[in-house]
Order: sequence, then structure tokens, then C-alpha cells
Amino acid sequence: MCNFETFIYDSEMRSRALLMAIGYGIALQCATAMAGEAYKLLTEIPIGGEGGWDVLTVDPAARRLYLSHATKVVVVDIDANKVVGEIAELPGVHAFVAVPELRRGFSSNGKENKSSVVDLQTLSTTCKVETGEGPDAIAYDGKRGEVYVFNHKGHSATVFGAKAANVVTTIPLDGSPEFAVADEAAGRVYCNIEDKSEVAVIDAPKHEVIAQWPLTPGEEPTGIALDARHHRLFATCKKVMVMLDSDSGKVAATVPIGTGADGCTFDEARQLAFASCGEGVTTIAREESPDRLTVVENLKTEPGARTIALDPKTHRIFLPTAQFQPPPSPLPGASPARPTIVPNTLKLLVYGPAEPATQ
Repeated sequence: MCNFETFIYDSEMRSRALLMAIGYGIALQCATAMAGEAYKLLTEIPIGGEGGWDVLTVDPAARRLYLSHATKVVVVDIDANKVVGEIAELPGVHAFVAVPELRRGFSSNGKENKSSVVDLQTLSTTCKVETGEGPDAIAYDGKRGEVYVFNHKGHSATVFGAKAANVVTTIPLDGSPEFAVADEAAGRVYCNIEDKSEVAVIDAPKHEVIAQWPLTPGEEPTGIALDARHHRLFATCKKVMVMLDSDSGKVAATVPIGTGADGCTFDEARQLAFASCGEGVTTIAREESPDRLTVVENLKTEPGARTIALDPKTHRIFLPTAQFQPPPSPLPGASPARPTIVPNTLKLLVYGPAEPATQ
């Protein structure tokens, strides 16, 4: 049975639901237009030299990219698409972070257990800071002016002042740290603990671990990225990207990715998360909502392109790789050898949206 008031109420509810559906559809269309339907290869920047590479970072204000390469950091002008300098004498360098307001940069030198403090104008080392064993990833907390160097073998994080270059403390960690990211608004630093398959949450003012969040179903996390506005973390694991609530640690969503994942980055303007995988695929996923992550594209790159950096101004992504020679046949009972890098073949692959951004 239906009366007039019920009819009016049902009509209003149907109209409201229709408007919500239309609005959601428009939002999805706008997000699709902003993201573009695909990324395409724009150019390749030759790097050359010998030896391996690791983490790369972009300084969007200075229009520079810093690529860790063997015992140096290569400096690239990302507008001119060319190498413009290098920072030398960084034994076993893994990562580098630039702090433009101090005109300084900081490296993690894995083979000497130190962090180099670098003048960004002269690209020369001014001093070195002692770290723990096997320094790897670096994060910078700009609110407190502190550099975090994560010691992979030492199971710790060395924290020192960016201005004074003095060690403030060493934070013990329950496992081997990989990539990390600072959330200045929340007063936290998040770090993937690879061998525990979890995220360690560090209280930045207190310099102590306050939580350890499991990444299940994710295992052996490497890259990590942050959507600070929506309080979401992205962790690249074995064949899966995990999206977490950065307040509670709850797993909000997952998407499949390629094999050999290492890097991860997030484009806040386009709400896109990127997982770079060594098999030669970069998975691009859109954060449709705080609880929904959807694969936009599995971008075919090249084998070895496992680390990544993003330019938020142009939305381009940069992935280093090289040519490889097949490894020699292993001896009986020995582990398989890795392919060797062909000298002078290191390069940066540069990809950008196939469709221009629309407002």
C-alpha cells in the first residue's frame, strides 16, 4: 500500500540517488580525463658509465633528477633531458635526497656506513655523518629539519639534523628496512620492513616506533608512497600493491602488479599510484576512493626498470635500466648468477600521459 507522502518520499530518494549516480559518473569521467588513457614513451636520456644503480629522486623546483649509480649520483636536468653533473666518491650509494631550502643533499653510502652531506650548487661533499650498518633508504622530515637514514643490515634508522649534520638518535627497527616516507602533517615516518612484511610507524617528535602494521596479503615490501590528503599509503610487495589507511594501518585495497617490484610513487594531482617492476612492467593504479584502487594500465617498459621517480609538474615518470648480458651457467649446487650490465648502456626511460591533462 502506498500513500501520497510515501510516494513523494520515494520520488525524492530516487531523484537523490540518480543525482548521486550522475555526479559519481562525472567524477569518474573527470578522473579518467585527467589521468589519460595510457602513458607513452617520450624519450630516453643516456647516462652511461659502469656499475649498477638504485634509487632516483626528483627535485621539482630545481628541475633536477638525482640517480644513484655505483659510487656516484648522476644529476640530470629534466627539462633539457641531459646529464649536467655528478656527485662523486659515494661508495655503494643507494639513495639521495635534496633539501633545496638548505642548498644541501644527503646520500646513503652503503659500503662505508656513512651519509654524505653535499652542497647542491658545487656538487661537492662538505662532510660525512656516521650511520648504522648498510645505510639504504633516506627520508627527510622538513617540519623538524631531520634526515632519516635507514640501515638495512643494521636494522635501525639513524636520525640527524640537516643543518648541523649531528646525529640526534638511532631508532632500533624489528627487521630490515626498505623504502620510507615522511608524513609531516601527521608527525610520522613510515618505513617498509621487508623481512617482516609490515610497515613500521615512527613517531617523529618522540623518535620511536609506535606501531607495526602487517601488509597481508602483501609480502616482502619494497617501495612506499603517500597520499597525505586522503591518509593513504601504498606499498609494493611481491606481485601486489597494498593500499593502507595511514591513520589506523588497516588494509583498504590491493591490486595485482608485476614481478620484481622495487619502486613506488604517487601523483597527488591525478590520484595515480605507480609500481615499477623489474620484469619490465609498471602498474598504474588510480585511487578511485579511499577504499578503492583500480588498475589503469600495465605499462610495458623494459627489463630491469625497477625503480621510479615522478615529476609532479609534468606528471612524467623516470625509470632507469640498461642492457644485460646473460649470466654464466652456475656451478653444481650454486645459486644462479645475475645477468651482468653491459657498460655504457645505462639510460633513463621517460614516460608521460598519452593524452594531455584537461581541467
